[in-house]
Amino acid sequence: MSAFVYKADPVRGRVWAEVFARQAEPELDFRIWPEIGDPAEVHYLAAWDPPADIRDTFPNLKLLFSSGAGVDQFKFDQLPADLPVVRMVEPGIIKGMVEYVSWAVLSLHRDMPAYQRLQREHSRWMPIQVRPAAKRCIGVLGMGSLGQAVLGQLRSFGFDCAGWSRSRHAVDGVRCFAGAEELGALLSRSELLICLLPLTEATRGFLNAELFAQLPAGASLIHVGRGPQLVEADLTAALASGQLKHAILDVTDPEPLPSSHAFWQHPQIWLTPHIASMTQPETAAEVVLENIRRFEAGEEMVGLVDRGLGY
Repeated sequence: MSAFVYKADPVRGRVWAEVFARQAEPELDFRIWPEIGDPAEVHYLAAWDPPADIRDTFPNLKLLFSSGAGVDQFKFDQLPADLPVVRMVEPGIIKGMVEYVSWAVLSLHRDMPAYQRLQREHSRWMPIQVRPAAKRCIGVLGMGSLGQAVLGQLRSFGFDCAGWSRSRHAVDGVRCFAGAEELGALLSRSELLICLLPLTEATRGFLNAELFAQLPAGASLIHVGRGPQLVEADLTAALASGQLKHAILDVTDPEPLPSSHAFWQHPQIWLTPHIASMTQPETAAEVVLENIRRFEAGEEMVGLVDRGLGY
């Protein structure tokens, strides 16, 4: 008997169970934590928060899947060095992120924050000149599957798009920058900056005063990476000085923000509660099953984490 354990939201887990029942049983028995059955039979685990003593709990574990897009919640120093870790790369996450970033970019491009302020004043009917998308420069930090999908959609609107990542990429219709030496060139042209970077030691505190100073005056930030990447005091200072005009934050540190936090009432900040994209359980289960097939066939898996890079 080979078993798969799901350790995350049990409501979504029941959808996973239905997919496994259709596509994997009886070869692979699906179990929802904490009903794990015989631990020795468990070869595969999907979790947001895996058990601390994972090798003792599951002595024959072959693969660990993240139930979400990120893996920064995993404590890699507590995981067996020989245990492959796979992050979630599934269509639902990608589509959700494309929708959210498109909404955020279009809201800023068409001056929706300004119109909201005018509406609150009750008496000011003041049209703002519409600027063609082709004359608006967009910069995306992070050019993985999410970043490339976002850039593809924004290009379809006609925006002047550029992307930056640690390693070199080539994307049709997008100016691509790579490495620390080219970051400044990306920032200097980015009127709307979108952060889609994974959280690593290298990206912790990445969105800081030094970075904001390299953006065009009056630029705006859309942050859909991870909360610890943003230096909050530097953001509020950049907004106060006019270096930044607006920020849309889907991630914060901590989450949720305490009710006393200044971001709740800040007139230049829009907050959403980490909902830019969510794993869709049916397609996520199908992607995991395909990765198990690839693993057993000795093929390359989608989303296999490079522990040296942290993603």
